[in-house]
Amino acid sequence: MKHCLQIVLFLCLCSPLAAQIKTGAELTEEYFPMLRDRQIGVFTNHTGRIGATHLVDSLMRAGFRIVSVFAPEHGFRGDADAGEKIEDGCDSLTGIPVISLYKYKTGKPTPAQLAKIDLLLVDIQDVGLRFYTYYITLFHLMDACAEQGKPVLLLDRPNPNGFYVDGPILDMKYKSGVGWLPIPVVHGMTLGELAQMINGEQWLPQQRKCRLTVIPCRNYTHQSLYDLPLPPSPNLPNMKSVYLYPSLCLMEGTVLSVGRGTDFPFQVYGHPEMQNCIFYFQPSTRAGAKNPLYADRTCWGVDLRRYPDDYIRQHGLDLHYLIDAYRRMNIGKAFFKPFFRNLIGVDYVQTMIEEGKSAQEIKQQWQADVALFIEQRRPYLLYAE
Repeated sequence: MKHCLQIVLFLCLCSPLAAQIKTGAELTEEYFPMLRDRQIGVFTNHTGRIGATHLVDSLMRAGFRIVSVFAPEHGFRGDADAGEKIEDGCDSLTGIPVISLYKYKTGKPTPAQLAKIDLLLVDIQDVGLRFYTYYITLFHLMDACAEQGKPVLLLDRPNPNGFYVDGPILDMKYKSGVGWLPIPVVHGMTLGELAQMINGEQWLPQQRKCRLTVIPCRNYTHQSLYDLPLPPSPNLPNMKSVYLYPSLCLMEGTVLSVGRGTDFPFQVYGHPEMQNCIFYFQPSTRAGAKNPLYADRTCWGVDLRRYPDDYIRQHGLDLHYLIDAYRRMNIGKAFFKPFFRNLIGVDYVQTMIEEGKSAQEIKQQWQADVALFIEQRRPYLLYAE
């Protein structure tokens, strides 16, 4: 009996659930030797950390030469509005030049900016969705580095939505700043895996290939639940918003508010004229939401905070919320903005909603494409499914 208990204890201690997930950034013994005597550029924001210390601060304390920081949407410190253009400048804490890639039309650094570095180091927390823009900035950086012969060293992080794949694959006629690659809405990959797929599928212009090295996470699988230590952007303040984001971000292509300008963005939806609702909220100007939709107006709607996180995870990309709002508003085609098709990435979803189809009928339309994508991505996975 004692021997059996020892075996059970050993298995529990060695299980992926018991082992602590280590991000690529935390595995300094694996990549610090690659940084010695190099002029380093860093693509990161507030989420790039080694424990509680920012990656850039850790590298500088270790004596490495950081010559520039490349910042994505929301800026280096992660406090800017969605889509806000941020000028280049210097980080107030370190004095390092910060290049704001989101302000440039091409999204790429210039050859002159890359000429100052020997290597690009990447550490940023993604949430695994086609319309979340960090991977698009990474794509442009990989392309620029491929052009200039600069290596990219990517410190991987878990994908909090990495446990499933769902949604239509982007019809490339809707390629935009919220959808850049032929992947589903929820692609289920880490940035390291997706970067490998960009290279392997020759998605860079003119079939260029980036000199890419990925430092994988340790003790992570695609079924691991990973609570983000920091909000990845101003309007994803907690895990509930991260889990609901695949479903509710689609509403930003409609007349609805998703709670930007409240304490609970991407956890509610509503409109000043939505019918048959007892819940209401009032958006207001605040940090990360400087001009929220329906500011200072009462929005009637639905509060999804009452649902446990387990329930939200089980339902994944859930069209019931969108269809419910469409029916409550009862305004037909006026419910949708052109931006909706950029977000969903295809024509047929809007058409089927307007025809009165159910969430199950609509999701069935993309199941075959999802199955093909799961096979297509398999060679690039770094972690067990």
